[in-house]
Amino acid sequence: MRVERSRAAITHDHVHPHHPGEPAGHIHPHHGAVFDRRAALRSGALGIGAILLAACGSSTSDSTASVSTDADSTSGASAPTTNGTATNDVTEATAGTVSGTVPVGVLAGFDAFADTVTAFASGDVWMVECYGIPMHQMMVGITSWQQQVPVAQDYTGANAWQFPITPQLADEPVSARTGLFRGAIALAVNGIPIFNALNNRGDDAFLVGELDEFGGHCGRADDYHYHAAPLHLEAVVGPANPIAYALDGFAIYGSIEPDGSPLEPLDEYNGHTGPDGVYHYHGTTTYPYINGGLIGVVEVSDQVEPQPVTPAFRPAGEPLAGATVTGFEDLGNGSYRLEYTVGDALGSVDYTVTETTVSFEFTSPTGDVTTETYSR
Repeated sequence: MRVERSRAAITHDHVHPHHPGEPAGHIHPHHGAVFDRRAALRSGALGIGAILLAACGSSTSDSTASVSTDADSTSGASAPTTNGTATNDVTEATAGTVSGTVPVGVLAGFDAFADTVTAFASGDVWMVECYGIPMHQMMVGITSWQQQVPVAQDYTGANAWQFPITPQLADEPVSARTGLFRGAIALAVNGIPIFNALNNRGDDAFLVGELDEFGGHCGRADDYHYHAAPLHLEAVVGPANPIAYALDGFAIYGSIEPDGSPLEPLDEYNGHTGPDGVYHYHGTTTYPYINGGLIGVVEVSDQVEPQPVTPAFRPAGEPLAGATVTGFEDLGNGSYRLEYTVGDALGSVDYTVTETTVSFEFTSPTGDVTTETYSR
């Protein structure tokens, strides 16, 4: 990794801010263009705004400062084509189908985001490819900020998300109250990972002010993810479809039952068995917000395995005392601006992402400027 630093005015330590933006629940209309996700990642010059415009086509809208410790990326296998046609002996399939030949279809919920997320069956698992950038505003409202910012991640090929096609109840479920503090425990249907509601220090990330208006923030690798249920997705996919899937394969629905009836009592894992005899989780506005652990069979080390790796390209940020993220703007051509306040003073982070580098200009609330460039 190459790091270049130059300092204007006083030499100082700094903390990197997060992206703020649109009001919660805001939905962007889709426009119909097909999103070439692999090309977008290769060229960091494609801005988030351009991604959103390119990605809009079917139903829209979607909605962390904890530090993740992911290793180097293992991506390398080719992804399905961007029109959703499966390649490399992979079959795109329908949720819940488990016979030798899986009929062509889509995984419930993900179909609403088919222009930016690709879900397909491979053997006995679902594979989900995406780039971890939602079609909603990010970072605004965070009051406990670790100075990380959203950067697209390569969740494709061997580095794609995966979970069982046919989930099985475990003899000994894993509780999120006492473990699963590292890595994701679920994946939202808009392609955004969902982490434990408790951060890697065991604190409720929502209550301590680490989350934006959509329940998300950026981690150690500048990877955007949620720590709370993305309940705004319920308005997009409808109550009959999941808003997310736990990494044990069981679906996560919104704030009411799939048949539209009021929510029935939930167990300690924020789920229950439905009238169809199948277990499912729910998103709620109170702890644990999402799946409170994993009731299905999974392999767990210090996190659920396997799951994508998100390599960090710069040193970890530090909490910036008194900072509130107040704005985030896509300036185009791969450039972004995040604004924050400390008291009445305004600070900002301007950054530009290219295929090989990420360049930052940090302007502190006192007017000091620091520039840094990192290789990706």
